[in-house]
Amino acid sequence: MSDAGGAEPIIRIEGLDKWFGHFHVLTDINLSVRAGERIVICGPSGSGKSTLIRCINRLETAQKGHIVVDGVDLGAGRRNVDTVRREVGMVFQQFNLFPHLTALQNCTLAPMRSRGMSREEAEATAMKYLTRVRIPEQANKYPSQLSGGQQQRVAIARALCMNPKIMLFDEPTSALDPEMVKEVLDTMIGLAEDGMTMLCVTHEMGFARSVADRVVFMAEGRIVEEAPPEEFFANPKHETTRNFLGQILVSHHQVRPDAQRAEAEAAAAAVNLSGPAM
Repeated sequence: MSDAGGAEPIIRIEGLDKWFGHFHVLTDINLSVRAGERIVICGPSGSGKSTLIRCINRLETAQKGHIVVDGVDLGAGRRNVDTVRREVGMVFQQFNLFPHLTALQNCTLAPMRSRGMSREEAEATAMKYLTRVRIPEQANKYPSQLSGGQQQRVAIARALCMNPKIMLFDEPTSALDPEMVKEVLDTMIGLAEDGMTMLCVTHEMGFARSVADRVVFMAEGRIVEEAPPEEFFANPKHETTRNFLGQILVSHHQVRPDAQRAEAEAAAAAVNLSGPAM
């Protein structure tokens, strides 16, 4: 459905289909993303948004179709999956920080294990990104000592410590109290301004309006519509999109979905941080 145009896209998804048992969660997904492009993916619950971005770093495996990330075909073996995971950072709804490690230690673990950094280099990198997300003074605190917004910013710093080319965000503010949402969104806006390639599943329509290059709307496992934000919000073409926007623009401040995937996401984070795919 999408052709980002110009140079070879950094992400190319073609003919993607995914089932959970008999449930067809993704149907014929086609999407291209240019380097530096910011994509917001929105849609009703159960539309396949999170499953789609989890397929990009093989936290979910699609049964049909192809995904190529920065020239690496995800379907061509375990080594390619490991290569992509080193270049793609992901931030989940739940923060998935290791509770027995400090913020600093959470940030140094993956670079030391996966990239072979020395402790000194990893700690310097971690402090650079904890400063980038404006919480360097929290480096030696444990997750239980941090607010939700601070924990999510540690999670973003942890992903950035791997120096990713692409960042994936799966509803990063949905588990936060309303007063903590802004600090996380401000961090994400800063990343966007720095030119990071970003795909973000979110119901924060203000963020979509101000940051996205393109808004992708999904329903029932399909991409229904995609457009630049000014066109998407002013002139949605499909009735399903219009109905969604009519509901979400009124109620999104009250919508705080529960964390039904927390356990699975914690396991996925551990897999990402512990070494090669099995």
